[in-house]
Amino acid sequence: MTRRTLLLGAGAGTLVTAAGLAGPSAFAAAPAADAQGLPPIAPLPPGSLDRSLFSHPEQRLAPYLVTLAPMVNEIVDDGSERHGWMAGGWWRTPVEPFNARIQEHVRTLAWFATTERDWNPYHGDPALLARLDAAIRHYLSLQHEEGFWSEFEPTERSRAATAFALGYLSKTLEDLRRADRLPGTRDEISAALHRAMVWFLDPANEGVWQPGSIEFVNQPMAGLAGATLALRLDPDPGLATRLRERTADIVARGQSPAGYFYEPRGMDIAYNLNVTLSEIVEILDHTEAPELIGTVERFADWLGYNLVREPDGAGYIANTAGSARTPMYYLDDVTDEPQQRDLGSWFTPLVPAMAAFYPTDEDRAAQREAWAAETAPVPEQERGATNPRILVNIPYGERYPTGAAKAAAVAALPYLASDRFTELRRDPRGEDYLFVRRPGYYTMAHYGPNATTLVRSGLSLIWHPEAGTLVHGGHNSNEDCWATVLPGGGTDAAADLTVAYFDGDPADGVELDPEQVADVDELGLTWRSPQGNVTGAAVLGDASITRRLDVVSEATEQVPLLLRRGDRLTWTGGPGRVEVGTAVTARGLRLRRGRVTLDVHWGDRLEATVSDLDRAYFADARGRAHVLRVAHPPTAVFRYRLS
Repeated sequence: MTRRTLLLGAGAGTLVTAAGLAGPSAFAAAPAADAQGLPPIAPLPPGSLDRSLFSHPEQRLAPYLVTLAPMVNEIVDDGSERHGWMAGGWWRTPVEPFNARIQEHVRTLAWFATTERDWNPYHGDPALLARLDAAIRHYLSLQHEEGFWSEFEPTERSRAATAFALGYLSKTLEDLRRADRLPGTRDEISAALHRAMVWFLDPANEGVWQPGSIEFVNQPMAGLAGATLALRLDPDPGLATRLRERTADIVARGQSPAGYFYEPRGMDIAYNLNVTLSEIVEILDHTEAPELIGTVERFADWLGYNLVREPDGAGYIANTAGSARTPMYYLDDVTDEPQQRDLGSWFTPLVPAMAAFYPTDEDRAAQREAWAAETAPVPEQERGATNPRILVNIPYGERYPTGAAKAAAVAALPYLASDRFTELRRDPRGEDYLFVRRPGYYTMAHYGPNATTLVRSGLSLIWHPEAGTLVHGGHNSNEDCWATVLPGGGTDAAADLTVAYFDGDPADGVELDPEQVADVDELGLTWRSPQGNVTGAAVLGDASITRRLDVVSEATEQVPLLLRRGDRLTWTGGPGRVEVGTAVTARGLRLRRGRVTLDVHWGDRLEATVSDLDRAYFADARGRAHVLRVAHPPTAVFRYRLS
């Protein structure tokens, strides 16, 4: 008999026990089961959800409460090898029975089945327990004998699927033990967790602990978090030693000296904020690991250069162009709920600099009071919009900063605390991250080997302390990065750019060692694409940036603009007012925002356009992405001046 057949046989007996323990259903009219199937759970009656019954943190559970029946009733119950598969997906793709990550919602089901709340009619419901049991057993049946799970292919040794299984199954086991439900299944979960830890924590397992820098750090960090809880539930001294060793290893090799956690081996603000910090919280909640606090301190320092605060309080513009994995264009000052990233607020008393990047306690409380007073029904969630992590975060508590703590953290951000610095952060892979503050602006750039093909290199931002962000480069596209565009559509920003630094204009300045860049007032740069088809130079003055370009052919200067309501765009040496999408011949472009002007000047009369990129910024869409394109000869000079 196969392991799968054994599990299905064991499951049939356990379901009877579960139903017997649960007592009468919470619903008087639950739909009847098919002759060979499991009873479905009853949908929440329309209008029955009372918002006032939810505590503030648990308001995040309301959308899951109304979505629970649709999610649970799609669990396959036909006795086949797919029995227990959460066929609706709801969470991950591919929607295939072998994808273990789909089953991570077992923790969602377990929470509702085992947790008593005035607003939770599913507590102790036998139909829910029976379907939960089937879903867990399908999850366990997908584990390979060595201990790993698969995600994209049936035989894949998936680091991610195994790491997150350690977390969601250990929490499911904790819930079931607390409520004394499904005893036979609990034993199976415990055994599966042990097998997974043996595989995952093995230092010789290069699928998780590869040589050099550790890649996709959120995944091994999640495995360590899950193992931390699993070993608290079922202690094992040998595995506990392995866990401590792996934790020390991820501290040593999982974070760049620049400050970010590797994703995969580059920087990614979204994954670091949304996932990695949450996993660190879990580890620290169960064990002493002060070295992990140090990693968060270094990450907070990194965020201080890469999240740029808008002066009107809308939020932050993110260093998107440098991201090696996912785009994050902005961060609202007060985010909507639920937010997975908000568990990171747990760190604000320990790492005060993190307070700058979370809603204040006062703002979040006001949001929740408004939600409780709302009379509209809570809508069901759409497939793909659910996230089991939202429920997982709640027990760890909240530490949103006070308004005063956040204001102090914001004031300490480097580009607000000073109007002159040059900060160069380097990674051993050869990547340079350059941050330059001058009295008239703040800018940033990336040079060296791109960690992935998604990165866009070179200068990527112009921010003014009064006007905010005026230029903002994008990610994974040659159409919204600040770049030289070649006739075929390729850009130098998509290439690995070799960089050199100078004291003053590279034409007559002294080349610097990277360690010397912090000491110069006027920084010069040169960059070169690998094929030599684009060579560029820049001079960063107090209120201007000059770009000189030498290209093997005619090319286009492409400038991604972030425009706001009320901005005024005019052509200089051209027809005057800018009509979006209309090509003109002009000598420059003037962007006026309030009292601040950004002038882009190219001298000769050249063909230029401003186009809408159809991307909005912030919850109220107060910003919108556009792009300036100027066709130019092989040699050209562009001057960007702020006044």
